[in-house]
Amino acid sequence: MAEIILVRHGQANSRAENEAEYDRLSPLGREQARWLGAHLAATNGHFDRVVTGTLTRQRDTASAMGYRVTEEDPRLNELSYFSLAQAMEAQHGIPAPRDAREFATHLPQVIDHWTRDGLEQVPETYAAFAARVTAVIDEICARPGRVLVVTSGGVIGMTLRHALGLQNGGMAKVMLQIMNSSLHRFEFVHGQFMLAGFNATPHLDTPDRAHARTYV
Repeated sequence: MAEIILVRHGQANSRAENEAEYDRLSPLGREQARWLGAHLAATNGHFDRVVTGTLTRQRDTASAMGYRVTEEDPRLNELSYFSLAQAMEAQHGIPAPRDAREFATHLPQVIDHWTRDGLEQVPETYAAFAARVTAVIDEICARPGRVLVVTSGGVIGMTLRHALGLQNGGMAKVMLQIMNSSLHRFEFVHGQFMLAGFNATPHLDTPDRAHARTYV
């Protein structure tokens, strides 16, 4: 049996205008990670492996949680949202979102065009993204043990699609709900990959931390 705990990285630079600027934790993001690490240490903090992508915000989240990364795999890196958004504007005249309300409409539009190969000259096709994420998750499942995986919202959304058989529109809606530093638990048992918990934030549930429940 394999138990996989996927964690979305802490809040990153929400004012970023490109992938490089986004790839660093905000002060709140580091605090979210520290709180999560303390919660895990006080409950069930042992993991046989700690795996991240190669992005700075993913590695720094694991470090702030108090864990030593044992493996890095670029297949756990996030989709290139800024590049996709630029292609949407250039090719379809749909501008990038200016706030959270517009983002909630924009992301499903981006995913829809991307999945239908409606965006040209982007760093990665949707098919390639789906293939790399499902491949690395399947490989993690193939080895027994309890594994902490620190990654990003798009990867978690794709993992949920893999486990639940979601349509692409459903995957986009799920992605919008994935909070920074949230926990998502999966089990691979009896040959089945199953969801056991979604979007948990027990480290942010007290009233004094309500401000720290962030999505972007």
